[in-house]
Amino acid sequence: MDGTVLIADDDRTIRTVLTQALTRAGCRVHATGSLAQLLRWVEEGRGDLVITDVMMPDGNGIDMIPAIRKARPDLPVIVISAQNTIVTAIRATEAAAFDYLPKPFDLPDLMARAGQALSRRLRKSDPAPAPAAPETGADPALPLIGHAPSMQNLFRMVARVLNADLPVMIAGEAGVGKTVVARSFHDLSDRREAGFVVLTSADLSEETIHGTADRAQGGTLLIEDPAGFDAAAQARLIGMIEAWEVGPGRNLMPRLISTTGPDPQADVGSGRLRADLYYRLAGVTITVPPLRARLDDIPPLARHLLARAAAQGLPQRTLSEGAAALIRAYPFPGNVRELENLMRRLALTAAAAEITEAEARTALAESSPIVPPAPAAGPAAAPAGPAAAPVPPLGEPANMRLAQSVEMHLQRYFDLHGDDLPPPGLYDRILREIEKPLLEIALDATGGNQLRCADLLGINRNTLRKKLTDLNIEVTRRRKLM
Repeated sequence: MDGTVLIADDDRTIRTVLTQALTRAGCRVHATGSLAQLLRWVEEGRGDLVITDVMMPDGNGIDMIPAIRKARPDLPVIVISAQNTIVTAIRATEAAAFDYLPKPFDLPDLMARAGQALSRRLRKSDPAPAPAAPETGADPALPLIGHAPSMQNLFRMVARVLNADLPVMIAGEAGVGKTVVARSFHDLSDRREAGFVVLTSADLSEETIHGTADRAQGGTLLIEDPAGFDAAAQARLIGMIEAWEVGPGRNLMPRLISTTGPDPQADVGSGRLRADLYYRLAGVTITVPPLRARLDDIPPLARHLLARAAAQGLPQRTLSEGAAALIRAYPFPGNVRELENLMRRLALTAAAAEITEAEARTALAESSPIVPPAPAAGPAAAPAGPAAAPVPPLGEPANMRLAQSVEMHLQRYFDLHGDDLPPPGLYDRILREIEKPLLEIALDATGGNQLRCADLLGINRNTLRKKLTDLNIEVTRRRKLM
């Protein structure tokens, strides 16, 4: 790696670690805790790459990017930030940052991206972008925060297609925040001054559908669960879209955003969703992950929801470490919606400013018939060695084995189809559903070390690599900074 890197971060430890890593890689490094100093270096012609934090003592790193691009249009900028929200990702993209990474980041990942930036510098003929859109008073990111890779990938995808003339389908389980993502598409886009209109299964008549669509012209039309529309309503919706696409009012056609369950293709296969409607709505599909797929995000998200509840007039509360650990272990079948309800309940019922583990346990008991037992004191409470059975997920009977849990979910899947059979190809679909999370969790547990992961799973390393490629699983070694 060759080039001069300018680093701006108010954390001395991060400056030191990045300076040492980049120097060992062959780069020359200038590091500062001031954006003003960074801009002076840029204007003096120093540097081939900028790595900057967002929140700095003398300003905002993203707000500085237009000035950097004006002075040096060919200078790539990588943004690093502890502000792990969808707004940060979108503003970094709008400001034409070369890349964006949340803190804490993986050092090898940052080094790889720095290498890409140094080898693919922007052309000097590239025009400077318009300044990033200012943030509005309402915060559409709430509660879209998260450091988990699945959430960061979601943020990046939203940023890339935010203003594209392309319909978006947002898939996910109930309560994950699909409507919040849809609202963010509107509130952060060029269409935010026009109307945002929601079309639900209750809006089934032709008059209602067209009246709703007229109000959305030039703005955004959110279609909630189109698979829940009856056949006649789906046909009318297709006709309305076709009329827009070929009619004289095409320039006023709203952005089409739809929300669906976690598997819209299964809805098409089962006949609940017309295939021709699906292909009109799924220009790009974004999947919002459930909370159980981003466990480390649960405690900060819970604290964030407590702060939001306090801003809305509820008592100010904090989470004790025990309460945070207990909440992290709960599977939250209702996802973010269930977590928010829990936090509001605890804000009202907690006896003191800090929510205790016992209070969290009591509140969770109201949401689930099975909650973890209170830990017994003394050495007798320790597990009985390697033969001890794993703790079952909360919400399932304590004596339920994995096979029973899988059987329960499979039976529920068949029951959802009533007298009909699920779409063909069920065997491979189910194996993929089990295999992918198993590999992802095992990789996470072993810090991305493929040799240790293969040993843990009891398979050959080459077999593991093939499976990772086939399942499109990204591997990142985890050596995190503070």
